Amino acid sequence: MAEERINFKKGKVIKIIKAYEGLTLVEVKVDGLKNQAINYEYLTGAISPGDEVILNTTALDLGLGSGGFHFVLWNTRYSRLSFPAPGHIMKLRYTPFQLKCLAFEERESPYHYDIKNKVNLEKMPVIIGSLHSQLPAIALTLKKLLPKLKISYIMTDGGALPIYFSDNVRYLKERGVIDKTITIGNAFGGDLEAVNIYSGLIAAKEVVQSDVAIVIMGPGILGTGTALGHTGLEQGEIINAVNILKGFPIAVPRMHFKEKRKRHYGISHHTITSLSLIALTPCVLPLPQIERGKMDYVLNQLEESGISLMHKIEIVDASITLSVLKEVPLSLNTMGRGIDEEPEFFMAAGSSAVYLREKLKNKESEK
Repeated sequence: MAEERINFKKGKVIKIIKAYEGLTLVEVKVDGLKNQAINYEYLTGAISPGDEVILNTTALDLGLGSGGFHFVLWNTRYSRLSFPAPGHIMKLRYTPFQLKCLAFEERESPYHYDIKNKVNLEKMPVIIGSLHSQLPAIALTLKKLLPKLKISYIMTDGGALPIYFSDNVRYLKERGVIDKTITIGNAFGGDLEAVNIYSGLIAAKEVVQSDVAIVIMGPGILGTGTALGHTGLEQGEIINAVNILKGFPIAVPRMHFKEKRKRHYGISHHTITSLSLIALTPCVLPLPQIERGKMDYVLNQLEESGISLMHKIEIVDASITLSVLKEVPLSLNTMGRGIDEEPEFFMAAGSSAVYLREKLKNKESEK
């Protein structure tokens, strides 16, 4: 007998907890228990207290912390739903929730003919991370150091697929830290939709006219504890893509020192594998100045893996990132640990911004 792959249950909406564009967080009652559920308005329509809904309860039934919500599949008060929109490109293809969008590349797009033959980033800096929790540290530090910088965020489909799920993106967009968002692959909901990482990078360069692009998956990461079974490997592939398009790739190391799992201690095996095995072309890897013992551990990891030979290591003072992050009302954490517990993680992300500021300053002085 086949195991169940997905759990459906009927519930009733008790109250609206929060409502944003594209996403409503509600409290529902299911089997006599109250839980939180997410309703994506562009998939399942508006929602109100009293509505009876069909829910996907799989994540909570399994006790998955990263998916700690039910998701509304259908609101029974609707006999039909329609969301008129342009475009012919399908995302979530051949699933019950396949949706059409206007990809910026397609003929119906106003950008089609302008970008049709564009394949060159002309050395545009691209900062490439592997965890969504790195995004605020990168973007906020960039904006603090270079307030006039035009920043685009490219969200891959390695984590959450709807961009509406990210509180970080919502905060950064509302405050003008990120100028435009681009969702690629099967991720959706960005200011621009793109078919893949290559065209997404061209969108950042040619359509948004970005000074810098940040590329990181949405919230959540898939991992299995094996060398290759995690979506963080996309970091190496994206480095290759940036170099193919003649951009300037800057990699963000995933760094932990409060992590009990040895594979994530120091520089995570996600970064080590991505940069030593998957990235076939070079990048810059900025590191924060940290205490001597920890730095020796990290540098030894990079030497043993061959990363220090293939890629350019730059050590910078990224302490400004911690002060910048403590000024914002976001609940920032990595693996459940906050800024005070894992300062190296956040400084490692902010190092990319500090390095880019120094690079641009030197470039300006050379003119």
